[in-house]
Amino acid sequence: MHGPVNPKMGKKSALKKPALQPSAAIGPVVRGIAGHILAGARAVMTDPERSSQDAVHEFRRAMKEWRALMRLLAPFVADAERWRVEARDYARSLAHARDGQAALNAFDDVLKRGVVLSERTQQTIRGRIEQLRGSEERAVLTPDLQATIVGWIDGAAAAVEAWPLDPFDFSAIAAQLAVGYRDARRRMPSDWSLASDAELHAFRQRVVVHRYQMELVQPLWPRFGKMWTNEAERLRDRLGKCQDLAVLERLTGPRQPLAHWRSRLTAACAERRLQLTHRAARIARRLLAERPKAFRHRLEALWEEGR
Repeated sequence: MHGPVNPKMGKKSALKKPALQPSAAIGPVVRGIAGHILAGARAVMTDPERSSQDAVHEFRRAMKEWRALMRLLAPFVADAERWRVEARDYARSLAHARDGQAALNAFDDVLKRGVVLSERTQQTIRGRIEQLRGSEERAVLTPDLQATIVGWIDGAAAAVEAWPLDPFDFSAIAAQLAVGYRDARRRMPSDWSLASDAELHAFRQRVVVHRYQMELVQPLWPRFGKMWTNEAERLRDRLGKCQDLAVLERLTGPRQPLAHWRSRLTAACAERRLQLTHRAARIARRLLAERPKAFRHRLEALWEEGR
């Protein structure tokens, strides 16, 4: 028997994250993983001490993890695709609330890399982005939407209890992990110097899925598994910074808040993007060097070794 998934668990109990291990039955652990993600998402959306900005960021991060799990479970859970799509839609409904913060992150990044602007200009640009960020947060995370999202989380937590996961074999998990790995590998740009923002974003989405899915099996080989997820996170970070730069560049377009500084900011963004893609390419080639079939066989061998 498996214990109930409690979407209202406190922060401390939500800290211990379940993971697959050969010594434990797979079904209850997968339910525990799902419950952990939902409990964390509920906690951030109902915490009165959190800012809207922080709540949006943490909820969107939790939904990326949830969607990665739903992709893995799609062949085995009839409504997994529905839960994945609904999570995506709720996360996208809050996406604009992150644009202001993304632009601030990118602006700070290019300043650290040597772009020369007067103190007054820096303050003016920062003030305009801050104003945009504040208006986005007020417009996006309304009390009604917040209540709707919490209700959706509670519904998802209840659905987890009915998932038919008890007769589960690890080879099925390994096959799905290999699918996530293969999808990331296929999205990797063949020519990084020519990759568009859209292509980098699509690749980053698949890297995020692979990174969260690999957390499920990290205990199989703890040191190497930790290194693997850390490398995936580093790749995600580089690609995320490229995405932040794209947001900043959009704000320099015609009739946009930063149009006056277009030439200086776009040049700085292009230079920084080149640096980031070069570093991302090196990480990606190391992380995704193995063929998917060999990757799957290695996972299965590690599982058998641990039994």
